Amino acid sequence: MPRGQRGAGDREHGEGGLDIQHGTKYFRTGALLWIAPVRWDPGWGRWPAVGRRRGNGRRYVNMVVRTEDLENFRVKGVYSEALVRGLNGYRHGPAAPRTLQKPWTRERAQSWADGCNSHREPFFIEGHPYAHPRMSVPNPPPAELQVDGETLHLAHFGTRGARYSRRPPPGEWTPEP
Repeated sequence: MPRGQRGAGDREHGEGGLDIQHGTKYFRTGALLWIAPVRWDPGWGRWPAVGRRRGNGRRYVNMVVRTEDLENFRVKGVYSEALVRGLNGYRHGPAAPRTLQKPWTRERAQSWADGCNSHREPFFIEGHPYAHPRMSVPNPPPAELQVDGETLHLAHFGTRGARYSRRPPPGEWTPEP
């Protein structure tokens, strides 16, 4: 069972984020997209999707989209023969026009959709150049985090994730009277 979601709204592009783009290049804001089962590896954070292209509201098209450009993931059934044909791709069998090839179970699709909706961020530990390989933190991140029995303190949170330090934050300075 594929997952349906809507294309992301306004996105900042260009120098300093001054250029505002509505939706994506191929899909308008609010367009319903269905994520097809992966037939090949389109790259990290990219998924093949089927939807109605901007400017052409009648035909379904297949595109590879970035997951970060999508929002509001949810599980929906597919009943349209044209949509099933688009999701099946080259595996579509004309003998069974409304049969989805290699569908996901509802539980697996719901688990994937919940994971995409949770907005988790990578985190870095002071002194290590790479993000922690097995863990992520929610957005906004907690002020303190327990990792392998060690307490880490939030040092910085920005567009590239959360940075944690082993040292506690400095105390607030108060002037002496």
